[in-house]
Amino acid sequence: MLQKREDIRNVAIIAHVDHGKTTLVDELLKQSGVFRANQEVQERVMDSNDIERERGITILSKNTAVSYKGTKINIIDTPGHADFGGEVERVLKMVNGVILVVDAFEGPMPQTRFVLTKAMALKLPVIVCVNKIDRPEARPEEVIDEVLELLLELDATDEQLDCPFVFASAKGGFASLDPKVNGTDMQPLFETIINYIPAPEGDPDAGTQVLISTIDYNEYVGRIGVGKVDNGSVKVNQDVVIVNHHEPDKIRKVKISKLYEFDGLNKVEVKEAGIGSIVAISGISDIHIGDTLCDVDNPQPIPFQKISEPTIAMDFCVNDSPLAGLEGKFVTSRHLRERLFRELNTDVSLRVEETDSTDRFKVSGRGELHLSVLIENMRREGFEFAVSKAEVLYKEDEKGKRLEPMEIAYVDVPEEYSGTVIEKLSMRKGELKEMGHASGGYTRLIFSIPSRGLIGYRGDFMTDTKGNGILNTMFDGYGPYKGDIAYRSQGSLIAFENGETVTYGLFNAQERGTLFIGPGEKVYSGMVIGQTGKTEDIEVNVCKKKQLTNTRSSSADEALRLTPPKVLSLEQALDFIDTDELLEVTPTKLRIRKKILDPLMRKRAGFKKN
Repeated sequence: MLQKREDIRNVAIIAHVDHGKTTLVDELLKQSGVFRANQEVQERVMDSNDIERERGITILSKNTAVSYKGTKINIIDTPGHADFGGEVERVLKMVNGVILVVDAFEGPMPQTRFVLTKAMALKLPVIVCVNKIDRPEARPEEVIDEVLELLLELDATDEQLDCPFVFASAKGGFASLDPKVNGTDMQPLFETIINYIPAPEGDPDAGTQVLISTIDYNEYVGRIGVGKVDNGSVKVNQDVVIVNHHEPDKIRKVKISKLYEFDGLNKVEVKEAGIGSIVAISGISDIHIGDTLCDVDNPQPIPFQKISEPTIAMDFCVNDSPLAGLEGKFVTSRHLRERLFRELNTDVSLRVEETDSTDRFKVSGRGELHLSVLIENMRREGFEFAVSKAEVLYKEDEKGKRLEPMEIAYVDVPEEYSGTVIEKLSMRKGELKEMGHASGGYTRLIFSIPSRGLIGYRGDFMTDTKGNGILNTMFDGYGPYKGDIAYRSQGSLIAFENGETVTYGLFNAQERGTLFIGPGEKVYSGMVIGQTGKTEDIEVNVCKKKQLTNTRSSSADEALRLTPPKVLSLEQALDFIDTDELLEVTPTKLRIRKKILDPLMRKRAGFKKN
């Protein structure tokens, strides 16, 4: 017999990047009394790791719970970036409704559409929260129309079109049901959640069914499965069976050793949980996303959509440059292998494969941002390694034709730059599908483009639009191979010998192009130290000192002026490297190098290729 559990609401917060999801969760936590009145709380308390705080993005979905008038509201904060879309798809299986956050100035953006499509597919009710209502250029009335248009485009049902709108300022800490009236607190949003999001329902007398939607990992207890109790109840020390909808052969008997529920930012141990509760279960070593924990007598898996496949891959190799092992703590292939396979515990969209060489691993992910976050985490932990240029993963159709991943790119640029952007993306096999007006006097361009056409483009895009452009992409399935793309029209400046850079050598080299390094840095033969204006690579001697004689004094050197070097960030370096180059990553330095360091061997390889 199906029953509703009225004292619980499960809701996910979904939105485009930077529309204020995490800040909104902060306010809901504050106003429901999770923190003491005098407690100092940092901003975006849900973004718990360093990279999330620095970049102001959410990477992993987080669970929290607040109480409002005796009802427990489980809230899940989700990422907005397409690269972490795998996180959003899964957590929606745990909830009974979503809060769609939309910026009162920007309106619905590409990622709003992506996350909303996922929610519609699961027939979840939607509350629209128009956020940043106190921005000077806010235009809530127009944004309401844009959201309704988007819902119509996505074939929403009448019920979904009848969704409530709440107008809020997460930073100001208030919500209201009228766009012209600023509220005093978040109560209108709490009330809307209670009244509009349905209570979870299930059969309390049936056998246990818990679908695992997220995996957490903890050094002390290992893997922790997080999911919702769909039917029955779950108890500590209960014997259950693990089954999986996509793997019919998988049946394993396990025991539940610890059970937690969420309360504020903490996990609280409980002895038993009933239908609709979101629980965390530890003590099962190889629990995976998509597994269902069932009653021993009636193992029925809950259907679950497959996680999106990776579209892009990089090789992670042991660093073998002349400077290897000087800066990192973990440098061997064993360290590298262990760390990459450990990442699979929490990141389900990632794949790690061994290659024919023990020093090289193929790592595949959902996009450049996905892999660069992993690289940044590893270098902060003290790892030293090298990575190759990102390459896309191809497929073949039934006729043996080559297919490649395609993306839809949404570009908002000031009108005067649109010509340059169209020209650059066309060279990268992009096809202009639509051109129109976006908010704020910008031009909106929509392209269909191969994923590999976007590799290394973001740096150019920022330069071409003087930092004023906005580029959003969305995966659009596989399409026929579009032909070869030249990634980079300029060659590299390559160091000629091992040693330390000297002003005199750098001064002569800077006439040839843009330098990436300054004086007093260690270099080696085959290391890339800059970019030339020409198409071919040039070798330069940056360690060359001036020969002193009676007539040449060393003080005449002081007049040499060096242009400050262009220091590349991790993303820029990953964008810059070409297919015959590697990026050497250590805790303190990023160095670009040729795969083949020896100049003679490199020339031979070049002749063979051509």
